[in-house]
Amino acid sequence: MASNKSSTLKTGDLVQVTIEKVAHGGHFIARHDGAVIFVRHAIPGEKCTIQITSTGSSFNRADVISVEAPSEFRVQAPCSFAHRNGCGGCDFQHISVDHQRRLKSDVIAEQFSRIAKMDLRVDVEEVGESTHWRTRAIATTDRNGKLGFYKSRSHSIAPVTDCIICVEGMNFSEIASRDLKGDVRVEISASNTGERSIALAPTRGEEKARLTEGPAVLHENVLGKSLEVSQESFWQSHKKAPEILTQAILDFAQLKTGEHVLDLYGGVGLFTAAIVEAVGPTGHVDLIEGSKVATADANRNFASLSNITIATGDVAKLLPRITAADVVVLDPPRDGAGKETVAHIARLAPRAIVYVACDPAALARDTAYLADHSYSLVKVRAFDLFPMTHHIECVALYARAEVSSAP
Repeated sequence: MASNKSSTLKTGDLVQVTIEKVAHGGHFIARHDGAVIFVRHAIPGEKCTIQITSTGSSFNRADVISVEAPSEFRVQAPCSFAHRNGCGGCDFQHISVDHQRRLKSDVIAEQFSRIAKMDLRVDVEEVGESTHWRTRAIATTDRNGKLGFYKSRSHSIAPVTDCIICVEGMNFSEIASRDLKGDVRVEISASNTGERSIALAPTRGEEKARLTEGPAVLHENVLGKSLEVSQESFWQSHKKAPEILTQAILDFAQLKTGEHVLDLYGGVGLFTAAIVEAVGPTGHVDLIEGSKVATADANRNFASLSNITIATGDVAKLLPRITAADVVVLDPPRDGAGKETVAHIARLAPRAIVYVACDPAALARDTAYLADHSYSLVKVRAFDLFPMTHHIECVALYARAEVSSAP
């Protein structure tokens, strides 16, 4: 990437550029006098006037001010709060939904090419409507008590009266109309059984959110099973994600009766619920999760089953206690599993590794680490579980290099 050392760009400058391509993180790349610029709210191929919002030694940032030659894929954002000075949550609302998925495919390909040194092209699969999909949201009030979301790269709040990506059962507009205190974080969860909980915490400090409305434990029905999910526990945010990801894991893993499976970063046991049924009473599942609240949920969810072991702690530190596994399933945080955890997984010599990832860059990096341990990518699927945003969810299958096939 070109250096900006000779660039004369300053914050506030207006320049005309042609947008080159999409970049990881929801930005688009343009250049001006040799300087690289990451642009928000653009589309590749467009000619735009942009305003520089920050400068740096290796790249600059900018927002689109006007579009002189718009892309055929540019649309009117369905949300009135999705603009350069508004809510920073949805960075792709100005792009047709089909083209959003094509751009996400481009991002996956670029990350695997650059980081894993692999040629990979995968279509991002549509999973449903592009609005009213989000079941978990964290909003914040400004100092006047108006509910909203942070602006892009800012600590300022953009007040909103509704959020069109939240499920209707959350009833976000009703919460936004309330008389709320200023500088409060508002955590809202809605289950697929019709429950809703709201927890509040100050925006400053590390104070735990306090439940103010609804049950402390929500109930989620997934593939015929009911799971308890505490307000503090992680749960997939797209309403269809639990079933879609579980089905993808089962399809990739092809579990057999009696197998030993690890469910790493297993949360409340979403995947374990399906895995344990597949391996049967003679099989065994080890669920490892860092959150004590989540493992408490998991212990309740599987209290009647003796072939599930639940451990709370750091995955990389607990894995050395395990000596073997037939299959490893992992769904790490956005940063990915990392070199140490990958090495521990490979040491167990599983016949299959199924990796759920919400960041293609971390997935590409860990794919390269797995290759160092003779595990190659067999196949990968990508799902548009965060429509209107740049985020992507992938599920990847790895096997020992000598028995794997090309992706």
